[in-house]
Amino acid sequence: MVITGASSGIGLAAAIDMARRGANTVLVGRNPDRLEAAAATVREAAGGRTVPAYRSDFAHLDDVHVLVDHLRQRYERIDVLANNAGGVVRGHQVTSDGFDATLQTNHLAAFLLSNLLREQLRGGRIISTASGAHAMGALDPSDLRGTHRHGLWRQYGSAKQANILFAAEAARRWPDIMSASYHPGFVRSRFGSTIGIPWMARLAPFARTPERGADTLVWLAATPPVQLTSGGYYVDRKLSRPNRETSSPTLAARLWDESLAAVGLA
Repeated sequence: MVITGASSGIGLAAAIDMARRGANTVLVGRNPDRLEAAAATVREAAGGRTVPAYRSDFAHLDDVHVLVDHLRQRYERIDVLANNAGGVVRGHQVTSDGFDATLQTNHLAAFLLSNLLREQLRGGRIISTASGAHAMGALDPSDLRGTHRHGLWRQYGSAKQANILFAAEAARRWPDIMSASYHPGFVRSRFGSTIGIPWMARLAPFARTPERGADTLVWLAATPPVQLTSGGYYVDRKLSRPNRETSSPTLAARLWDESLAAVGLA
């Protein structure tokens, strides 16, 4: 199981849980120090088994290509890819690749990673960490560069729309891969600090633990595929329906084609 955004929060909690279940876990993270610490923690949960860890900054698509080279060399098959990396980026930041930073780190990098690992994932699963914040989004697939900025939460919502639409379209285009997205809930993690309000996740009385937030991710990874709906969006282990726009097959197909062009795979 390959988990991105695995050095803290939901990703780390999922990696620990899966390691305890006996799964071979591969961690991907941006910060080398946190990633090293996470690997040590997961290794302990795995009873001392080797836990590979790869640094990859999704704000740079070249990093995704390097990550894929490592994974292809080491694994002929990947049973589960958890596209969990992402978050809110303050201000109108543009990556070195020329895209809106929020959309790239939450969607485009994961889209590229999934496409490049297509062969390794045959018969496996792709699980995308989305959010109920998708309801605030206003995704325009023709504007992945973020020319028309809509504010922090609207842009984050658009990125989460993209996660749900990707999962649905991947299920249609890749029927041999089970694909799903899920809403983890509001989780106590580093999320708040990334947008300048670190008290937000730590003190909110309704915030979930990372373990609770990771519960549906782990469930989607471990449940027999015949019991799941490929392309589905899940909330607390239950199949749910995203808002009307995010349920649109037409929008999903447009996003897929625009994303292919954006990452150079068209």
